[in-house]
Order: sequence, then structure tokens, then C-alpha cells
Amino acid sequence: MFFAVFGGMWLGLWAHSEYPESVAALLAIAAVTAALLAAAYQAYKANSLALKAIAQTPESLRKSRMFSLVNARQWGVIFVVAVVLSRIGYARWILPAVVLIVGLHFLPLARLFAYRPHYLTGAALVLLACVYPFAALEGPESAVGALGAGLILWLSAVWAISPFPSAQE
Repeated sequence: MFFAVFGGMWLGLWAHSEYPESVAALLAIAAVTAALLAAAYQAYKANSLALKAIAQTPESLRKSRMFSLVNARQWGVIFVVAVVLSRIGYARWILPAVVLIVGLHFLPLARLFAYRPHYLTGAALVLLACVYPFAALEGPESAVGALGAGLILWLSAVWAISPFPSAQE
């Protein structure tokens, strides 16, 4: 569900940047986000009994605390980096820095949840953050960073809810 929402937010940023007057682009992104959320909810419902059974185990509670800690640190680092880059005159590098930080935060989550696809999501975001500022015509300010991040997260959402056994390995 996180991938669907945050992917939609990144794509909304891209659409607003590239098509500021287009309500249709934002509506299309909202529709796909809603469809992904509905599919994720269906997957959740199908597994709800198993999820409830493990929800209060010590291991599950530890993972929940660690998940919260990793995400809190991610947001804290994003805030500090954005402030520092703004103050030193490099505000145009905030978007690639955020993509990089988000990508890096997937690495401890992959290990925590023993979910190998998070490594791929993280690596794709890190690669995007390192390449697009130098490949895009507008440099680090290019909306292609938001487009790429959104698509990577949406593809990760589809992968996570797909019925294929390899998606859960």
C-alpha cells in the first residue's frame, strides 16, 4: 500500500511539473493509485487471518518497531539534507538526494523483512538518483527523477501483490 501511495505522490509531482494545467494527468495518476490500493487491500484481506495470528508475536512487534525507526530516520535525514542543501545554495539537488535516501532506506528494510525485492527497489532508486541528474537535460531539477521514482514504486507495488510465488521470495 505504501508503494502505491508514494508512487502516486512522486508521479503527481512529475505531472504537476510537466503538465501544470492538466487535471487529466492527476486524475489518471489518482485512478491508478486507487486501483493499486484496491488490489493491495484485496491481497491484505486474503491474508488477514495469517497476519492477525502473527501480529502480536515478539518478532512481529520488533519488526514493527524497527520499521518505524528506519522510516523516522529516513524522514529525519531527508529534512536535514533538504535544509542543508537549501542553505548552501544547492537546492536543485534536493530531489535527487531524496530519491537516493528513499532508495537507501529500502536496504535495511529488505534485511529486516527478509524480502529480497526491496533490494531491487532500493538499487533502482539509488541508480536513478545517481544517473538522472547527469543524463537529463534539466539536470538535477528534471522531473524525470520524480517520474522514475514513481514508476519504480508502482512496479514494486505490482510485484508485491502479484500472485507469483517468486514475488514473495
